[in-house]
Amino acid sequence: MPQTRVAVVGSANMDLVAMAPALPRLGETMLGTDFMMVPGGKGANQAVAAARAGASCSFLGAIGSDAFGVTLKARIAAAGVDTSHLRVVYGTSGVALVMVNAQGENAIMVTPGANDALVGLTEDELATVCAADVLVAQLEIPVSTVTAAAVAARAAGTRVILNAAPARELPPELLASVDLLVVNEGEARTLAGRGREKPRALLDLTPRAVLTLGGEGAWYVDRDGAEVHVPAVRVDVVDSTAAGDAFTAALAVGWGEGRDLVDAVRWASAAGAACVRKLGASVALPQRAEIDELYAPA
Repeated sequence: MPQTRVAVVGSANMDLVAMAPALPRLGETMLGTDFMMVPGGKGANQAVAAARAGASCSFLGAIGSDAFGVTLKARIAAAGVDTSHLRVVYGTSGVALVMVNAQGENAIMVTPGANDALVGLTEDELATVCAADVLVAQLEIPVSTVTAAAVAARAAGTRVILNAAPARELPPELLASVDLLVVNEGEARTLAGRGREKPRALLDLTPRAVLTLGGEGAWYVDRDGAEVHVPAVRVDVVDSTAAGDAFTAALAVGWGEGRDLVDAVRWASAAGAACVRKLGASVALPQRAEIDELYAPA
């Protein structure tokens, strides 16, 4: 089987992760139990996850000229991702402050830094998008950049997966170029005014959609009439921070490899489950063998 080519356009952040028995309330200072600093950002996470899942992956993003940027590029490249289109912008890299409680639940604040400077895709960057089998994008970078990449991909016959996170109003030009929308329940409510009770409402936006519900699994729906619930894979949860990124990346790889989309969602669910068993974002993203270990075909 030829190796699937995935292009990811999105954010790169340094994640500063603190563990504590509970998440602090507003105005409360709490002693934590552990700390780690790991590369993150939805774009970088999904690029690393796609490479670990078996794809040939190129990442289009931006890092700062600070020490965080040096570390980010080195770690992303070490995962087997092509970073030749990772821009270096004078100033600070994106940073995510992540707090995780004993149940694996988290609260996250992100400062975009260099990610906001990822505008005006070059001819070489657009050529990389067009040469891919699947383009994966999120919304932690300027929407104009996501739109430009999606429009170019659609024109070239590249499949477009949009993980619409964080949720925001989307221009018609972008929605018209999306083949598959991936959102959680909160994002679904923001975009379509509906959550788990009406996953098909997402089809007003795109022809296919996946609604993720964490421990309750995921719904796949499309305009051909499919409405399939895929149960979650049961594992002990340590940290759910990057589970959605592992899911989206594996979905892209599975679809690019020729799986039908319901089976690709099952494989992606195994990737998300493998991810939550470990602490941290990019360090928890699973290798292909870990996904296959948990994958249960219908």
